[in-house]
Amino acid sequence: MNQIVIEKTSQIAAILREKKVDLWLTFVRETSAGGDPVLPLIYGTTGLTWQSALIFTAEGDKIAIIGRYEVETARAIGAFDTVLPYDESIQPLLLETFNRLNPQTIAVNSSQNDVLADGLAHGMYLNLMGFLEGTPFAERIVSAEVVISALRGRKTKTELERIQAAVDSTLHIYAHTFPQIKTGMRETDVAALMQAEVEKQGLGYAWPKNNNPAVNSGPNSPVGHNAPTDIRLEPGHLVHFDFGVKQADYCADIQRMVYILREGETQPPQAVLDGFNTVVEAIQAAFKAIQPGLPGIEVDQAARSVVTVAGYPEYKYATGHQVGRLAHDGGGLLGPAWDRYANTPFIPIEVDQVYTLEPGLMVPGHGYVGIEENIIVTDNGAVFLHPPQTELVVVK
Repeated sequence: MNQIVIEKTSQIAAILREKKVDLWLTFVRETSAGGDPVLPLIYGTTGLTWQSALIFTAEGDKIAIIGRYEVETARAIGAFDTVLPYDESIQPLLLETFNRLNPQTIAVNSSQNDVLADGLAHGMYLNLMGFLEGTPFAERIVSAEVVISALRGRKTKTELERIQAAVDSTLHIYAHTFPQIKTGMRETDVAALMQAEVEKQGLGYAWPKNNNPAVNSGPNSPVGHNAPTDIRLEPGHLVHFDFGVKQADYCADIQRMVYILREGETQPPQAVLDGFNTVVEAIQAAFKAIQPGLPGIEVDQAARSVVTVAGYPEYKYATGHQVGRLAHDGGGLLGPAWDRYANTPFIPIEVDQVYTLEPGLMVPGHGYVGIEENIIVTDNGAVFLHPPQTELVVVK
C-alpha cells in the first residue's frame, strides 16, 4: 500500500461534493513517456501502459479501468475499490461505467490556469471525445482544475510530516555551509559544498541540481532561476541563496542572506541593513495577512506595498507559491493580477496549504536581498515551519 495515495484518495469524494462535480476522470497512457502530474497523488509512481481511466465519484466510488497485465499492481496500491481489466479496447468498459453512474459533470485534467491540473494530453482528449461521441456524456465534460487544486493543496498528516523533514534538512545544510564561506570562493565553490552535503545525506533536489542552490554574490550576479557562476565572493557583497531538498518525495524551498564585511566594518552598511529589514518587514506583512478564504492577491499586495512604499522597485514575481511534492506545487498563488498568472492569485487560501513567502529587492552596489520562508495555513492564520531569518548572517 502507498500511504500517500491512500490518504489523498480518501480526500477526493468530499472535494467533489464541495466543488459540485459528480465524477473525476484521469485518462492516461504510457505514463513512462510523460505522465499526468496528479498520478503520484492518486496512483503512486507506478506506471500505466495502455489507455487507463482512474475514476472517482462524489459518492465515493474509486474505479480503475486498466490493461489486464497491470491489474495486480493496481490492486496492491490499495486505493481502488474496483479494478476493471480490458484487453482490446477501453471504450466498452468506460461507457458501461459512465452509463451505470450517469454523472452530470465529468471533470478531466485540462486547465488554462494551472500546469499541474493540465495533464490530459491533446491526443488523449481527442481519443476520449471519440469514445463519447453520440452519448450525452460528451456535453458534460468540465475542467478538473478546482478538484486538483484542492487535492494538491490540502496537505495530509503524512505530507506535512515529510515537508517538515525536508525543511529541517534544508536548514541543516545551510547551517553546515555558512561557517565555511570565505572571501575569494566562487559561487560554484559554495554550491558544491552544499551539494556534497545533499548527497552525503542521501537527499534529493527540490528542483534541478544545476541551479540548486542558486548562489548570487554581489551586484553583477544573475538573479533568478540561474546556475551559480565563477563570480567570487568579495567584501561588501550580499550573498543570496535559493535552496531546497527533496526528502521522501516532498520538498522545501528556502532563501537565505549573507553579508561579507569589508575591512574595518563591524556591521553591514546602512543601505544593506535597510534593504534586508524591508524584506523582513514585507514577509511579516504577508504572514500577518494570511487567513483562510482570503484570495492570494491580497497577501501579495500586503508584502509588495512594503517594498514599494520604502522606495524600492516592485519585484517582478509572486510573493509566494505552494510547496509539496514539487517546489512549485500549483494551485493558488500569492501573486499579483498579471496575465501570466491567470486566475491563480484569486483562488482562496485554504487550511493545510503550505506556501512560501519570498519578496525581494536589489541594494545597489551590494547585491540582491531575497529571503524565502515556508509557512502552513491554519484556521487562525499562518504558522512558520521554521524560524524565519530576521538577521543577516555576517562573514568576516
